[in-house]
Amino acid sequence: MKTPINFFRGHPTSSLLPYGEIAEASVRVMRKFQERPDLYEFDGSDNRGPLEYGNDFGNDDIREIIAKWNDSWFRKSSFPFSETDVNVINITGGASSGATTILNQCTHPKVTKQVFVVTPTYFLVNSLLIDAGLGGRLTAIEEDDQGQIDLEELERLLIKFTDPDEKTTINQDIMSDNVEGATDPSRAPRKFYRFAMYLIPTFSNPKGGVLDYEHRVALVELARKYDLLLISDDVYDYLRYDGSELLPRLSTIDRATRTSRYGNTVANCTFSKLVGPGLRVGWQETASPHLTEVLSQGGFVKSGGVAGQMSSFLVADLISTGTIDRIIHHLNEVYQLRAKTLKHLLDTYLPKGTTYTGGNGGYFMWVTLPDKYDTRSIVQDLSANYNVLLASGDKCEVEGDPRHWGLHSVRLCLSYLPEEEMTEGVKIWGKVCEDHLIG
Repeated sequence: MKTPINFFRGHPTSSLLPYGEIAEASVRVMRKFQERPDLYEFDGSDNRGPLEYGNDFGNDDIREIIAKWNDSWFRKSSFPFSETDVNVINITGGASSGATTILNQCTHPKVTKQVFVVTPTYFLVNSLLIDAGLGGRLTAIEEDDQGQIDLEELERLLIKFTDPDEKTTINQDIMSDNVEGATDPSRAPRKFYRFAMYLIPTFSNPKGGVLDYEHRVALVELARKYDLLLISDDVYDYLRYDGSELLPRLSTIDRATRTSRYGNTVANCTFSKLVGPGLRVGWQETASPHLTEVLSQGGFVKSGGVAGQMSSFLVADLISTGTIDRIIHHLNEVYQLRAKTLKHLLDTYLPKGTTYTGGNGGYFMWVTLPDKYDTRSIVQDLSANYNVLLASGDKCEVEGDPRHWGLHSVRLCLSYLPEEEMTEGVKIWGKVCEDHLIG
């Protein structure tokens, strides 16, 4: 059976994965600790080697390497910049593991009244939110075709869901030791936020939009006003091929002018999109060391040590040798060419009046067919009869607050398919459209 032409899969092409570079880094790291297995035993730190249980925050040396590497990218921008304090960084097992930690440590069904999710959304985030006990209280906030969100509408909803009879004022932190069933005498109290918001502010999944600087600043100010935790999946920042500048992360903006003990932001970052998802390693940045400490105290971390211990050493080696920057440069070259090809194909073979967003960075584009086409039946027909897989817009809904994206829209991934398969797939798609006119 022929392999499907898969525009759905949000993976890198296997041939782009840096197996050789990882093999070389593994040898360097293992030889170093083979020669000095006790490297950290007498240096006065809580650091551990790559094959040991990690400490709560992750290896301090690696956190510093990540902080300096991260700053080397962002200081090139003309936007306000401040160096990253290593104490606001902790190592994670990648973005999904990191998001789970944030939800477990910073939200609680008895405290967190509502979670706002930018829509169309990364569809698998619904499961993470439901697992955290927040199902039934998810509200969609629409992203427009310019990548912006309506902050006036967000504030209206925050006011709507704010409890006017709450005994504590909005500027008083609600701590876990004051919430029934959440007290754990073996750990320091955690702060629970009254509201949370999930978004991908740079090259969003699925629309590919970028939240501009003015909206970022205003969103942080709004978060402070209503005790809203901004959970931003900052996973595509370095995958930019339109020549645009890196915008400061929400956590950077919050940290520069922090007005509370914990702040209101977590940047949830990963190396999956840069090196390989199988490594399962990432990092988080917050506005405050106090919030970073909360994130480091999750039950599974306290039990087994930081996730991604071994992988974090490999990534640190790739950073220190400059290898990771070369890998990213190559990815951007490949993805830029694919995006250019895909835009040309959409313009050439899809019906007149088709629109799309994205294709300037990250993995995804969002394609909307004219109203006279039955997009849902097109997606089904392509899958059943032509072995072409598209992600229906129905997949990108916020659970419980749908916007019916599947009526006319689909998500395309440009990181997985080589250009020749993209070409074949879009040509077939264009022909199939003509069989699904409405009326």
